[in-house]
Amino acid sequence: MRHLVRSRSELQTQVTELIEQQAAISEVLRAIASSPHDLQPIFDAILDSATRLCRADIGSLRLSEESGLRRVAMRGDPLLVRQALSLSPALVERGNLLSQLATSRSPIHIPDLTALEGDHRDELWVTAAKAGFRTGLLVPLLKDNEIVGTITLGRKQVQPFTDKQISLFRDFAAQATIALDSTRRERQYREMQSELAHANRITTMGQLTASIVHEVKQPITATATNAEAALRWLDRQPPNLEEARQMLADIVKDSHRAGDVIDRMRDLLKKAPPRKDRVEINGAIREVIELTYSEAVKNGVSVQTQFAESLPLIQGDRVQLQQVMLNLIINAIQAMSGLAAGVRELRITTENTESEGVRVGVRDTGPGLSPESLSRLFEPFYTTKPEGMGMGMGLSICRSIIEAHGGRLWAIPCEPQGALFQFTIRAD
Repeated sequence: MRHLVRSRSELQTQVTELIEQQAAISEVLRAIASSPHDLQPIFDAILDSATRLCRADIGSLRLSEESGLRRVAMRGDPLLVRQALSLSPALVERGNLLSQLATSRSPIHIPDLTALEGDHRDELWVTAAKAGFRTGLLVPLLKDNEIVGTITLGRKQVQPFTDKQISLFRDFAAQATIALDSTRRERQYREMQSELAHANRITTMGQLTASIVHEVKQPITATATNAEAALRWLDRQPPNLEEARQMLADIVKDSHRAGDVIDRMRDLLKKAPPRKDRVEINGAIREVIELTYSEAVKNGVSVQTQFAESLPLIQGDRVQLQQVMLNLIINAIQAMSGLAAGVRELRITTENTESEGVRVGVRDTGPGLSPESLSRLFEPFYTTKPEGMGMGMGLSICRSIIEAHGGRLWAIPCEPQGALFQFTIRAD
C-alpha cells in the first residue's frame, strides 16, 4: 500500500511538472504571437517562465555574438537584479565558461558559488556571488549543436537544483531555443520584406521624377513671381500695401505647398522600421493623389474620388499604406497611358463595410485584365508592363503589406473595360 501511495505521489509530481513545463512554453508562445516584431517581450517571457519553472530567484538570458555573450534580459527579485546589473559586465569574454559549455554542451550547476576555487571561479560566477547568489545553474541554448546563447538561474540561498529540475529546465531551454529561432527567422523575413518595400518605393518614386520636379518647381516659380510683384507694389508712390500683403500671403502658401511635396517624398523614401499608428485613410490617400497629380495630367488621366465620411481610424503604418496606394495609382495611370482612344479615368473610393472594415478601391479604364494575368497578378517577378518598366514586385509587395495589416488585396476585371483593385483593412 505504501508503495502504491508513493508511486501515485511520484506520478502526480511528474504530471504537475509536465503541466508547469507546458504552461511555461505556452507563455513564451503567447509572447511570440503578441510581439512578432519585438524580441524583448519574448526574452522576458522566457526568463519569467524559466525562473518560475525552477523556483529560482533570478534569471539572465545571454545571446552568443562574436565578442562574447551579450546579456539581453534579466528578470527576478528586483534587489538581486539591481545588484547584478551594477556588477555584471555587458559582455562576458569568451573563456573558461564557454570552454566548459563547448566541451560538454551540458548544464553547469554550481551548488554553492562561495565555495568555488581555482579554475572554477569563472567571471560570471564570481559576479553572481557578489550580487547575492548562492546557487547557480547555467544551461546552454543549442541550435544544431552550436551554442547560440545561455540561460543562467540563481538562488539566494544555498539550495542546489535537483536532477529533475535540471532535466526539466534543459527540456524547456530546448523548446525555448526553437521558439526563439523561429521568431528570429520571422523577424529576418520581415526585415527582408521591408528592404524590398523600400527598394520598391525608391523605384516608383524614380519613375515619378519628372512629375515630382514639376510639382516642386511650380510653387517655387510662383513664389519668385509673387515676390517680384510684391516689390513692384511696394515701389509705387504711395506703396500699395494691400496688394503687397496679398502677394506675400501667396508666397507663404506656395512655400508650404513645396514643403508639403518634399515632406511626402521624404516620408516615402526614408528607410524606417514598420510603425503602428492610428491612420486616417482618406487623408493618407489624398496626399498620394496630390503627389501623383502631375503624372496623371501628363498622361491625360482624370482622377475622381468618392470618399466615405467619418471612416474609423486604421491601426497601421501610414507610409506602407501610402506605398500601396502609390503603386496602385501609378499602375493604373501606366495602364491607361497606352490607350489610343477612349476615356482615361481613375476612380478612387473608400467605404466602411460591416464585415471587413475599411475598403479602398482603385478603378481604371485601361485595357483590363486577361484570365492569365489575373491568376498570376500578385506573383513575385510577374509583370504585364513593357520590358524595362517594372520588375514585377510592386503588387506582390502591396499584397504582403496589406496582409501584414490583417487585410486582403485582390483585383477584378471591369466591363466594358478596365480593372478594379480593392483592399480591406480592419478598423482600429
